[in-house]
Amino acid sequence: MDLKEIQNLIKFVAKSGASEVKLEMDDVKITIKTGSESDTTIVQQVPMQAAPMLQQQAPAVAPVAETPAPAAPANEDSKYITIKSPIIGTFYRKPSPDKPVFVEVGTDIKEGDVLCVIEAMKLFNEIESEISGKIVKVLVDDASPVEFDQPLFLVDPS
Repeated sequence: MDLKEIQNLIKFVAKSGASEVKLEMDDVKITIKTGSESDTTIVQQVPMQAAPMLQQQAPAVAPVAETPAPAAPANEDSKYITIKSPIIGTFYRKPSPDKPVFVEVGTDIKEGDVLCVIEAMKLFNEIESEISGKIVKVLVDDASPVEFDQPLFLVDPS
């Protein structure tokens, strides 16, 4: 099982609302638990004798229908584009502790510029800009956990 398949599995579990999913294959055992303050993902590569199996436990309480979030001052932020996290992991603004940050508020960026790094399962993924513009706001603190599709930056495309 490669990293992309594991990331897709994590995204699927996060969207499904399941409280726990276990996947056991020949050389990989994955347990994904949700519903606590932080999501936990455990991946172990161990030799397994059992056949591949997927076990899913339903949440104890039925999910509550989502209500729309209260409208923030949309007129201010409506002209900005939000750059969101493509994966679950830990957000870092610098490539390493002794290096400068990738981007600051006011930095002009272009398509393909590295904005940050997100660590997922000991792999550091560079997050590149898909748009050109100017960084207006950094929405996440350095070394903070981020969820899939969580807003990271506000960009003024003009």
